[in-house]
Amino acid sequence: MDFMQPAADFFTTPETDKGNKNLDSKERARHCAHYASEKKGYNIRILGIGPWSDLADYLVFVSGQSDRQVQAIAETIRVGLKRDLGVPPLAVEGMREGRWVLIDYGDVMVHVFQQPVRDFYDLEGMWSEAPELPAEVQPPREGASRRR
Repeated sequence: MDFMQPAADFFTTPETDKGNKNLDSKERARHCAHYASEKKGYNIRILGIGPWSDLADYLVFVSGQSDRQVQAIAETIRVGLKRDLGVPPLAVEGMREGRWVLIDYGDVMVHVFQQPVRDFYDLEGMWSEAPELPAEVQPPREGASRRR
């Protein structure tokens, strides 16, 4: 499994992949990071845990400033993957509280935290051996239409 892919090949905007319902887990993780950035999620990290876990192939970590921002980030990811790519989550937990939302796509698990909660649980520390994929999310191209 090649985790170390150049950033230019790794990140494109979701407009590039519209209509492609057969995305692999790396592409789904990439799209989750993009949607999180649209709601100003920060400290976005993607870890490739596939070789060490049957749980998922990728973990996506995102921080938000408040319960409302955490909820907005999680909802944007959930709606974006379903609307643009036809990929619904298997489960969503923690949306009502907005401190830590888990979105389970089977091979990709997204954790959206308020930063103090993220620091306290330090899930990334549990996966310190996992390679990190680039998370420099490119803004949509100028002139590209964006759905809201």
